[in-house]
Amino acid sequence: MTENKNEDQTLENETIEESSAEAVFAEEEIPAEENHGTVEKDELQLAHEKIAELEAKIEEMDNRYLRLQADFDNSRRRAKLDMEAAQKYRVQSIAGDLVEALDNFERATKIEAENEQTKSLLSGMEMVYKAITDALAKEGIEPISSVGEEFDPRLHQAVMQVQDENFGSNIVVEEFQKGYLLKDRVIRPAMVKVNE
Repeated sequence: MTENKNEDQTLENETIEESSAEAVFAEEEIPAEENHGTVEKDELQLAHEKIAELEAKIEEMDNRYLRLQADFDNSRRRAKLDMEAAQKYRVQSIAGDLVEALDNFERATKIEAENEQTKSLLSGMEMVYKAITDALAKEGIEPISSVGEEFDPRLHQAVMQVQDENFGSNIVVEEFQKGYLLKDRVIRPAMVKVNE
């Protein structure tokens, strides 16, 4: 009987140990499942952070691309305007020298001819003068009209002031030296006398 009791007790102890082991094993499994869920949540959170980081990089690259595109368009537009201006004003450097030569031609043609030979020479000079002024006009170089016009500091350089009742106030009375325009740009302002 004692043996039966011992066997029963041994069985009972084994059953209790098995139950305890299962409970311990079950407790260990629960945290493992919870741990697995936490790992998935961490991985998911890392994935979302990586996606956000990559989206930010894409947005930054898009902005950089758009800025570069705008800079390129501005550079191309600026180069086009520079080229158009260079084409439009290509004769400006030589025009400054030519207007000095025109001044000398004008002075020479104002000389009074005393004989036929001088008249013939003056006639030839006037033809050359006209050819030069026509060639300059084709390139957009025109003299600035002054006498009788209102004084404009962009176009005229006043070297004298007078009081003349025949002219209104601030009107150009006399021109001492012609001024010239190249299209809309002043090559040389006209040197004038202005009424007060």
